[in-house]
Amino acid sequence: MNFSGFPKGTQYTQAPSPLFGPLLEEIEDLAELKCTLRAIWRIRDNIRVHKGRRYVSEDELTTDMVLVKGVGAPAGIRAAMGHATQRGTFIARAVDTDEGERKVYFLNDEAGRKASILLEPVSDQDESAAADEGDETQAISPNIFKLYEENVGLLTPLIADQLKDAEETYPWPWIRQAFTIAVNGNKRNWRYIEATLRRWASEGKDDGKPGRHTEETSDKDEFLEYLRKRGRLPSR
Repeated sequence: MNFSGFPKGTQYTQAPSPLFGPLLEEIEDLAELKCTLRAIWRIRDNIRVHKGRRYVSEDELTTDMVLVKGVGAPAGIRAAMGHATQRGTFIARAVDTDEGERKVYFLNDEAGRKASILLEPVSDQDESAAADEGDETQAISPNIFKLYEENVGLLTPLIADQLKDAEETYPWPWIRQAFTIAVNGNKRNWRYIEATLRRWASEGKDDGKPGRHTEETSDKDEFLEYLRKRGRLPSR
């Protein structure tokens, strides 16, 4: 079938310039290229239709008739998106959405990285189950080192040790939210993030904002219980 050309009034989809340069040079698999282009289009459409939703779900891609016809079975689409994720084009996460637990893909640009850390990850038990199924857990599991590199900068051995200790000390939702606050406040450094976590631990945490001499102690009590369960405080 010969393509008759783009009709008058054709709409255009924004795409990152490196897609037409370095990425285009590297991508050799046609299925990966097709899925990459379609996923970017889907993400842009979701931003417009769903009030800023910056991801596309795996279900949306595996039931997309353009990809079904152009790539084939859902397994082929999932494999192609797996290659694109490993390449770094997308960020894959397993999250709880309005439709239930889903695997979703964010474009790995600044806006996508910020949006990806705001969604609640699945529970540790769910992540373990995903690991048993070989579902690319490195791409979707919470990782403080990746969070640091994507939002602050390159890791150093000293920072890596501090991050490891923080990951063992503080609940993951706290860590993710502390990074988000630092990014939104343009304070992209570990000292600020760590200070936020310490204030929450010592003074209590209310809707993500550290408070002084708060009368509410539930967050602090929950944090202490969290430390006890992890063996970092003696039992009562």
